[in-house]
Amino acid sequence: MTKKILIVTTNFSEINEDIHTGVWLEEFAVPFLTFTATGYDVVVSSPLGGVSPIDDNSLSCSNPMEWDDAAKYLKNTIKLSDVAYESFDALYIPGGHGPMFDLAIDETLKNVVEYMYNNNKLISAVCHGPAGLIQAKDKNGDSILKNRRITAFTNKEEHIVKMTEFMPFSLEDKIKELGAVFVEDKPWSEHVEVSRNIITGQNQNSALLAAEKIIFFLS
Repeated sequence: MTKKILIVTTNFSEINEDIHTGVWLEEFAVPFLTFTATGYDVVVSSPLGGVSPIDDNSLSCSNPMEWDDAAKYLKNTIKLSDVAYESFDALYIPGGHGPMFDLAIDETLKNVVEYMYNNNKLISAVCHGPAGLIQAKDKNGDSILKNRRITAFTNKEEHIVKMTEFMPFSLEDKIKELGAVFVEDKPWSEHVEVSRNIITGQNQNSALLAAEKIIFFLS
């Protein structure tokens, strides 16, 4: 049977009138294209459905044209509460700063993550995507991240892009508070951690490697 991957993206777009955000295009497009090229059935969803905004900072004339084709799927995402998530083999959450504001607190996503985790399905996220995992608990009431090797966008990287003061919390610190073993490499390194059925990537440069690890896991 064809493997099914559920991608959950942010709907959040405006931190303030001067700072706009959303999903980081590379972190969505590269895995999306890798999954579809492998023959997987991919569904793109978001908490509200409809448009999942793209962070303008991730748009460049140097981006491959294929990314434009993938970006079209962000214009009309399926509302997450309308998705029959039980039928999927894996969950993938791309970053951008948007997830820090909506996916980190979304109750429906919490339920999806907990179902996937407690049924030994694959959970994966890149950069700020792991913000979508912080609410989820296992059957014992512990964080699903407890004692797992997890990576995400680091405090150092947040400082470099000068976004620390605009974030509702530190993702690195929150992951550590939940009992995870937070593993970081140098800023902008291609870095992925695999901890049983949780795969996480540090930043946008880790998106392809994360996608390849996901395919290996599902094969």
